[in-house]
Amino acid sequence: MRPTDLAREHGISTQAVRNYERDGFIPPAERTPTGYRIYTEVHAAALRAFLALIPAHGHSAGGQIMNALNEGELDDALLIIDRGHRQLLRDRETLAAVKQAVDHLTAEPDAAAEQTSAAGPRTVGELAHHLGVTAATIRNWEAVGILAPARDPATGYRLYRASDTRDAELAHLLRRGGYSLDHISTVVQQVRTAGGTDALATALDDWRRRLTARGRAMLKAASQLDHYLSLRDN
Repeated sequence: MRPTDLAREHGISTQAVRNYERDGFIPPAERTPTGYRIYTEVHAAALRAFLALIPAHGHSAGGQIMNALNEGELDDALLIIDRGHRQLLRDRETLAAVKQAVDHLTAEPDAAAEQTSAAGPRTVGELAHHLGVTAATIRNWEAVGILAPARDPATGYRLYRASDTRDAELAHLLRRGGYSLDHISTVVQQVRTAGGTDALATALDDWRRRLTARGRAMLKAASQLDHYLSLRDN
């Protein structure tokens, strides 16, 4: 096969195919005496696998997976895949928790105050660790109105209550869904007031569809990876 044969199947440029080979996403091609690349069905399968990984795990993680596989480090590749599944599961659980919180707030607007006493407040570092983001991200969310933590009267330190953690979980979920901070701020305000939740319901339904699509993409990527490994190892 020529580079054009691989490129044509996916509607990409031949330079993109060469770049993927350079970056280790597909195995090195053999060369003719005149220097032309010779690709095989193994290379075609590797390219299909990599391109399937992008919607499933993202470009960066997909590249890391292919690098690990092409370096013979199957366990390293599987670890990255497992992390992607773990993140998807966490997103599903967070989505369910947010919906439950919204339903609860809509039914009983004073419920947030009761939830606050169920768990002790977190510091900015503890909340950042809980979400897997930086403290600077938390402070940025506060700056745009997504979070409104209380302050310790003695030290002035931020204290994030149970309701703040809920708002932060919602912000983190929607941020990964590609929503702007302004939009997220509006959605969080709706959760706090438990009024006019149509926009929130639309956002959550949209994110659920995204999670479903990513789950399907993971299934497709797994199939393509298995096919690639079967060809390569025969």
